[in-house]
Amino acid sequence: LRRCSSLALSLVTLSVSMWLSTIATHGWAAAAAPSATAAAPGSATVRHIRRVAMDVALADEVERRRNLAIISHPDAGKTTLTEKLLLYGGAISQAGAVKAKGEQRRATSDFMELEQQRGISISSTVLSYEYDGKQVNVLDTPGHQDFSEDTYRTLAAADNAVMLVDAAKGLEPQTRKLFEVARLRRLPLFTFVNKLDRPSLSPYELIDQIEAEFGISCCPLLWPVGSGDRFRGVLERGARRVHLFARGERGKKAEEAAVVSLDDDRLEALIGDGELYAQLIDDVEMLDGLTDPLDLDRLKRGEQTPVLFGSAMTNFGVQLLLDTLMSLGSPPTPRALDAGDEAGFTSGELTGDEETVEPTSEDFSGFVFKLQANTDPKHRDRIAYVRVCSGRFEKGLKVKHSRLRGQQLTLAQAQTLLGAERSTLDGTSYPGDVVGIPFSPGQMAIGDTLYTGSRRISFAKIPSFSPEIFARCINPTPSKYKSFNKGIEQLLNEGAVQQLLERGDTGGGVPILAAVGPLQLEVVSSRLSSEYSVEVQYEMMPQTQARWAMAGWEEVDAVLSERKLLNVKTLEDVYGRPVLLFTSGWTLDNAVAEVGERLQLRPYALAPDVQERRRKK
Repeated sequence: LRRCSSLALSLVTLSVSMWLSTIATHGWAAAAAPSATAAAPGSATVRHIRRVAMDVALADEVERRRNLAIISHPDAGKTTLTEKLLLYGGAISQAGAVKAKGEQRRATSDFMELEQQRGISISSTVLSYEYDGKQVNVLDTPGHQDFSEDTYRTLAAADNAVMLVDAAKGLEPQTRKLFEVARLRRLPLFTFVNKLDRPSLSPYELIDQIEAEFGISCCPLLWPVGSGDRFRGVLERGARRVHLFARGERGKKAEEAAVVSLDDDRLEALIGDGELYAQLIDDVEMLDGLTDPLDLDRLKRGEQTPVLFGSAMTNFGVQLLLDTLMSLGSPPTPRALDAGDEAGFTSGELTGDEETVEPTSEDFSGFVFKLQANTDPKHRDRIAYVRVCSGRFEKGLKVKHSRLRGQQLTLAQAQTLLGAERSTLDGTSYPGDVVGIPFSPGQMAIGDTLYTGSRRISFAKIPSFSPEIFARCINPTPSKYKSFNKGIEQLLNEGAVQQLLERGDTGGGVPILAAVGPLQLEVVSSRLSSEYSVEVQYEMMPQTQARWAMAGWEEVDAVLSERKLLNVKTLEDVYGRPVLLFTSGWTLDNAVAEVGERLQLRPYALAPDVQERRRKK
């Protein structure tokens, strides 16, 4: 009804403006004549009306999108919460378990074999569904620090972030790191304090931690009634009502025993614990007097976070969290275009000076934030996860590829995503949606921009993290040479690790894998074994730091001849650019001080465009 009203209002406004224009040009008599408002099919008036209607429809579709990423320290319950959001959103009928036993189903977001074996998320996942008139896109992220790079990329595609905190442990190291990324992206941040069904820290202590460490104001929206075995439910502060829960069957929705006004005389009896009731009444008075009220402008700027307490495992408070995200979450926002200064890129943070693309822009645009190989191992497929930023996307759309200097691609195949499950896209995707695009080797890279329209655009790039672990990846079985090379190529394309080469290696040498953490190497060996039937061995290297020398090989050779780089190993990346490896932070610091500016040393390098690659060759 709201969308129809918006469209009707726009058409009425258009009709009145046309009528006034007729009066101004031809007088009252012309305006009163029947022909004044008649418009032949195909006329400029009809085309204008259709355009207005399409613009209104696009704006309404943008407004109903909610795109969110969930971040947390490992084992805070992130995958469990994701499953419960799917359950309450109606996307699945039974929530899966991180470590499934017996007849339990696996978590929808953990579909890789190693994820199921280890009970951890090692790859970001997209899960899309409809809820309460909104299109929800949940981006589940890895919690382990070795996969921070994948989480960073996923946050680049998000419009909102949900920070999950373990009620018993409070803030943990990885939570702190991911919060800083979310803050730099200026994402609205919602905090869900999880595991209230276990013995927990005081909710006041948890809020103090968040405010003291992050410098962000907390506004509790849901407040716990008890914890551990005495956890009875939550207070919805805005509505001044208490939701009392009964534990539901594992994997099913919680049974809401009662929803009672805070002023209801039955509340104490329903809670069944006089001490908890008295504590609740005291908490209400204290919160009303000490905490800041919810400020939507501060929320959107990342200066205030709504705090909700609950338990994903027992489903307490999950639906209230989902409803809060629908009502307070930000729809898709403008995206910053690349300023062309790779050296100054840090986070994609919007400072207000950048040129941006509005989501309601008529032309389509989107960027690749993730590549995934072998979601269907039988077909050895490659899927690019494209976040739609503006306009409309439909299967068969002809787009231009920014890094390939405007080369045109026809996206004849497109898919919707729910973990490992994919289905053919039959309708239209709008800003905030994530579309899976099959692609050929070398066609897509993380950070690529796709667009329509006459002007070539490129969104702010997504850099790779500086690797800290290096190993030669050895194939001990010569007969598996082809499978080994194909597996390494696909896993490198999706950004699982980076590949470095000895200088001058044209492809016949032993690949050197560069990773942020050791678990990344374990993932590569596990996937080579399970998906390509290749067992590999690693020969670890002593270096612990890497820097790209963007000045090029000529300058690197000159510095080496001057003996200004000692105890440094020189390699090249897959684009032929020099990469310097250092055995310690001290060696690196000396090199940066001595020749850092001359060599243009960088902790990462973006995929060059086609013209730049040709020029370097």
